[in-house]
Amino acid sequence: MGQQIMKAGRELTFAEAIREATEIALREDPRVVLIGLGVPDPKGIFGTTGGLQKIFGKERILDAPISENGLTGMVIGGALGGLRPILTHQRLDFALLSLEQLINQAAKWNYMFDGRGGSVPIVIRMIIGRGWGQGPQHAQSLHSLFAHIPGLRVVSPSTPQEAKGLLLSSIRDPNPVIFLEHRWLHGMKGPVLKGSSGLPLDQAALVRPGQDITLVSFSHGLIESMRAVQFLSKKKLLDCEVIDLRSLNPIDWKTISQSLKKTGRLLVVDEDHRHCGLAAEILALASESGIQTRSTIRRITLPDCPSPSSRSLASAFYYNSRDIAKALLEVCGRDPDPAAGLSIGERVDVPSFVFPGPF
Repeated sequence: MGQQIMKAGRELTFAEAIREATEIALREDPRVVLIGLGVPDPKGIFGTTGGLQKIFGKERILDAPISENGLTGMVIGGALGGLRPILTHQRLDFALLSLEQLINQAAKWNYMFDGRGGSVPIVIRMIIGRGWGQGPQHAQSLHSLFAHIPGLRVVSPSTPQEAKGLLLSSIRDPNPVIFLEHRWLHGMKGPVLKGSSGLPLDQAALVRPGQDITLVSFSHGLIESMRAVQFLSKKKLLDCEVIDLRSLNPIDWKTISQSLKKTGRLLVVDEDHRHCGLAAEILALASESGIQTRSTIRRITLPDCPSPSSRSLASAFYYNSRDIAKALLEVCGRDPDPAAGLSIGERVDVPSFVFPGPF
């Protein structure tokens, strides 16, 4: 797949890839509908839905009131009636108002009726991540919460190609899928294949082979991790193997375990709280597997406190590529001091000067 992408001959932003996947799905299946607060807005959910209402009409591209629980119940009913709805939330935090519908209804429907009560093919897009001091109620990740629920598939792409491929597969899947987008990725550009091919919803990707240590991450955490890995490689300090998790439920333990057997070392980078997080689950799987490791397995996460609003507190709250490089060296028993040479910039609350803004 990597070589194919490199031959794609075009680049899209992460947001453009999501929009392209959505348009493909709308064209290929008349049952697909898109609904959410601000979907027809000129800025179109960070550029992911712009212009779609002009193409497909108000019957299929619907703006919505601020009523997350009601909207979720509506799309579940629509799915049971034969539609394939995509519901967008401009922040994951807003979707918390609909947990009863997601956890007690959508996730359990197929199980409770033994597959005979109809499936619930809905996609819930949730945007995660920090920015502009939006703090405790607007900058949470909380993906572990959804990954904990049996019956919910949870995916989180790291690149534009993954955004397109995973969204197409999510829309086509008969199960409810939580599709998590880190807002720092929407402006990131990368090669994207043409066409309508999807990506598996249950497979991790080996994005860099290596010998010294296995690093597992996803979404924006993978981007920070790759900066650290490339720095260490350029300095000839470490040869890291990197796995892009992509699917948070289910976890592709087969891919992780094969790598761990080879390297004997493991670092998990997860932009969520430490306690009961996804990183803890992966470390538990590694511990229970009986695979012999050459050092202590380790994780990098966010602290167990609410997301801060001030830039000074954010500097201490969020990890960066320098922290990851230091941890990689420590797990491998190397001197961590060279990690200090990795430049991280000073922009704690926005990813770059070209970032267009929170909405």
